[in-house]
Amino acid sequence: FNAYSTSLLSLTFVVNDYLQKMVYPFKRRMMRKKVGVTLMKLQESGENYLETILILEKRNGIARSVDVATELGFSKPSVSRAVSILKEGGYVTIGNIGQLLLTDKGRQVAQNIYDRHCFIKECLMFLGVSPETAEADACRLEHVLSEETLTCMKAHYEKHMPKSES
Repeated sequence: FNAYSTSLLSLTFVVNDYLQKMVYPFKRRMMRKKVGVTLMKLQESGENYLETILILEKRNGIARSVDVATELGFSKPSVSRAVSILKEGGYVTIGNIGQLLLTDKGRQVAQNIYDRHCFIKECLMFLGVSPETAEADACRLEHVLSEETLTCMKAHYEKHMPKSES
């Protein structure tokens, strides 16, 4: 080796070290983000879709993509894309007549979000918030409140809520 090949070899090691430490982990993080639901926690929008499917099932006995689009005010192609992501994640399947069916995993998430929504809305109305505002605020809070906060809210609510006389 001469001085030129030694410095070239040294530069190769530096570049390789940089790629290993900086670029490759970044690319892996980006790939995980692209895959979305299957590798990452379900996002707020996915939770909203699942909750809407559950509500439509309770109300109509069936949930179709077109009903979800109408309920949420989204375009059919947007709903179709979201449904395919939820399907890839194992949260929904498509039935024989094209209806959206929650898997056990999807139903569990949907029911949890729906229960949180109902409880938060009830608490806000108990505090004097109008039903319309309580509904809108519960839609946002249901996704961001930690389990600890929700548990403490429930304990406080049960302690201070007037008992109904049956």
